[in-house]
Amino acid sequence: MQPVSYRLESAWQPDGGPFGRFTFTLFNLSGRPLGGFRLVYTSLTRVIDPAACGNAVFLRRNANFHEFAPPEGLTLQPGESWTFLVSGLHRQAKHCTDGAKSAYLTLSDGRHVPVAVSDLRLEGATSEPPPQRLPEGKLALPFALQPWPAEIDAVPGAEVPVVLYPASGSNTEEIDAVSNVLALFHRLFPAGHAPFSLAASGQGLPIVFEEKGELGGEAYRLAFSGRDIRLEYGAVSGRQYGLTTLVQLLDSARNHPGKFRFPASGTISDRPRYGWRGCHLDVSRQFYPTADVLRLIDILAWFKLNIFHWHLTDDEAWRLEIKAYPTLTTLGVLRGPDEPLLPQLGNGAEPAGGFYSQDEVKAIVTHAAALNVEVVPEIDIPGHSTAALNALPELADGQEAPESYHSVQGYPNNALNPAVPLTYEFLEKVFDEMVELFPSRYIHIGGDEVANGSWLASPLARKLMEEEGISSTFALQSYFLKKVKQMLTARGRKLVGWNEVAHGGGVGTDDTLLMAWENPKVGIELAREGYEVVMTPGQAYYLDMAQAEAWQEPGASWAGTATPAHTYGYEAEGEFPEELKGRMKGVQACIWSEHFLSRGYFNRLVFPRLPAIAEAAWTPKAEKDWLRFAAIAPLSPTL
Repeated sequence: MQPVSYRLESAWQPDGGPFGRFTFTLFNLSGRPLGGFRLVYTSLTRVIDPAACGNAVFLRRNANFHEFAPPEGLTLQPGESWTFLVSGLHRQAKHCTDGAKSAYLTLSDGRHVPVAVSDLRLEGATSEPPPQRLPEGKLALPFALQPWPAEIDAVPGAEVPVVLYPASGSNTEEIDAVSNVLALFHRLFPAGHAPFSLAASGQGLPIVFEEKGELGGEAYRLAFSGRDIRLEYGAVSGRQYGLTTLVQLLDSARNHPGKFRFPASGTISDRPRYGWRGCHLDVSRQFYPTADVLRLIDILAWFKLNIFHWHLTDDEAWRLEIKAYPTLTTLGVLRGPDEPLLPQLGNGAEPAGGFYSQDEVKAIVTHAAALNVEVVPEIDIPGHSTAALNALPELADGQEAPESYHSVQGYPNNALNPAVPLTYEFLEKVFDEMVELFPSRYIHIGGDEVANGSWLASPLARKLMEEEGISSTFALQSYFLKKVKQMLTARGRKLVGWNEVAHGGGVGTDDTLLMAWENPKVGIELAREGYEVVMTPGQAYYLDMAQAEAWQEPGASWAGTATPAHTYGYEAEGEFPEELKGRMKGVQACIWSEHFLSRGYFNRLVFPRLPAIAEAAWTPKAEKDWLRFAAIAPLSPTL
């Protein structure tokens, strides 16, 4: 480990500007004088008033990237520090993760050197520590199941079988299913004692399988006795879920015998509440190696979630290999001081990249399918396209002013232009490759957060709008997305998008599924318009949201706070009128990655809220119990 040569400390205080002010202090710990340098840091709390700086010269900003120079002639001797103030912020800081996420220096000779950072301090107010996220919990039945089943009428036993095994006469597929769930358990809990054996054991119990199609594909029924366990299942997914339930029961009873037991008799009759039980992962803001993606899919299967929504592109990077356009995963991926994309969201002096080859994608999709998890890919268009436009500058209207509009995240001119003919050729080729990689009937096309005013300074777009009688950004977006939908329909795919797809006239409700994220009421409005809806409101199901208002609680704050209790108790159907409930297809967790700079932060923010959403997706409302969940949630696997 290299010693720290430079460190940037940051603090926020509520006075000194409309949204408070930052105080930055750079410490020279290198043992050498430091002069003639520039300082870069990345922060989600952006500077929008360059003049509102004290003792520093603001040089430039691009989204989260900020560059400053010290006062002319400043030289820091070893052990000295430089302090400067920034008060022209776009919002106030609310949490310790709202400051500098990374920093580096550019020296006079052009070299870039790393600068260590810490979480943002609070000055001028009380810096409150995070509260406890889970109560101790309370169990009415001593069984550990995630999610809790629809119906359970089981009697706890005094004994714990050593293993469970397929009964004599089980067919090859049933034996394979036992092996697959056993492998899942070993991947998630490598030190755990095997709950299943393929060979019979006198110290165990046999599992007697019976397929009963009338149960429904994802349903199963378990009957316990001292002789055997009978597992009735509707289809392969129901069989997997029943076996996963047995593993959870047995492992918890073995490892926590004072708290959990294994059933001696009785039944569990189980089926999901919703058909769409999803989890989204943003791999553009931060890159997750293939091994992490595979493990997350394992975790989804453990919680009986059946959709993995893979957010593969955004402003910060295009992560999906497209052979027709190789620059998407070179010029559209690399972030660094001298790379095609500037550092963002925790990148520093070292270049950062990463993408998924088509072979890796196929392996991930195959892995997920074996666990009855459907991979729904997303390329986010027409907005959130900085990386694609950087990789393929010919997609832009060269006559458009370079900063004629900015996205909510601060990116200039970041939307694919509906008036550039190459845009459609590009998307046709991208979709051709995607349908070969992803067998899912769904392709998610984003459609969110296009800035009002986008394209209005593009001569090509203005000409198109005049020809088509289009008067606004969102009507032009609707024109564009209708063409995208035609492309997907021609390829046998169903369009999925965020709720803004309905803006400006929408794309038509047939074969369209929209995700309501801005607030719960949006979902009801979409259903009333005729769209099928998945509920994923930021106020409850965005796992990057802070879990408490306390300053030292990490996470984002634009949607408020989402405590585990709130996430668990939230009812996605909300105020849906009875006649619209059929259009609500399910619920989804969203893992946006701006704040996930470490495995520790990932696990702290995602758990226990991911299993809470899994239970909301599976368990009937009448069977939900927060204190029971709190008692079981600590057993959850993590990334």
